[in-house]
Amino acid sequence: MLSGRLGLERARIPHADRQGLVWLDRGRLEVEDGCLRFVTAGGGALEAGDYQIPYHAISIVLLGPGSSVTHDALRLLARHGCALAAIGDGAVRFYTAPPLMPDSSALARAQVRRWADPKQRMETARAMYAMRFGEIVRTRDIAVLRGQEGARIKRAYVLAAERHGVTWNGRRYDRENPEAGDLANQAINHAGSAMTAAASVAVAATGAIPQLGFVHEDSGQSFVLDIADLYRHDVLLDIAFGAVREARSRGAAPIERLVRKRAALLFRQRAVIPGMIDRIKTLLMPGSTLGDGAPGAGGSAGEPAKGDGDACR
Repeated sequence: MLSGRLGLERARIPHADRQGLVWLDRGRLEVEDGCLRFVTAGGGALEAGDYQIPYHAISIVLLGPGSSVTHDALRLLARHGCALAAIGDGAVRFYTAPPLMPDSSALARAQVRRWADPKQRMETARAMYAMRFGEIVRTRDIAVLRGQEGARIKRAYVLAAERHGVTWNGRRYDRENPEAGDLANQAINHAGSAMTAAASVAVAATGAIPQLGFVHEDSGQSFVLDIADLYRHDVLLDIAFGAVREARSRGAAPIERLVRKRAALLFRQRAVIPGMIDRIKTLLMPGSTLGDGAPGAGGSAGEPAKGDGDACR
């Protein structure tokens, strides 16, 4: 009775052959004649129109503010193994993602092997340090690595403040009252939340295990925090101190709003989430060919096709 209605009877394209992300906001994700469509009146990233979404060719749909999704659309995405995540504007918040993971468990198994082996675990932590600072650290002691990381980050704060013309009096963070710090410290807190959201998207898109971190250990998002930290010394600080500079020049706007807006802009301009996806694969499966066609491989999938096309064939 339902044959052809959602295109569920058609052959699935293996998840390993897909690339990219699709960003949607301010519209309705639905199914029509077996095709996944997004109808928007505009006002967001897309111009007003009716877009076909190539669910066969992507890994994850990022659904932003002002959007809704139908039950049929969820069924179609689930059948074809395409994940859907609800995000804040520009992925500065990560709200939820159904557990629609890649067909292959190769990357998750590689993560477990590296995490469970003390030698490989330390090698991965050192590789993260090298990605961040362009320096190979010879130590085999995670405490020493964390200490060197802390010293480099302190210096990065100073340089970022100078670059943006912001006065810096040191990092102050009260977990019980995060709004108690000066404007720069508040901005860093908000930028950290946005970066963690972006990392959550990347981890969900690749099917990596959030709990198994290599530098962080106790948090249920340890690996997410590891990936977010890869961007702490540059992108995160440019977001935070740039927002402070803007707040002081413009006045009124709350610092959190300025940080979110700037984060959304820089995430797109610098392809932060696609970069995170590439780094996850490099860290967990170095030297492999997983990058060519792995879940979330490559950069953004760009915009969906507008009007008629082959997205539903």
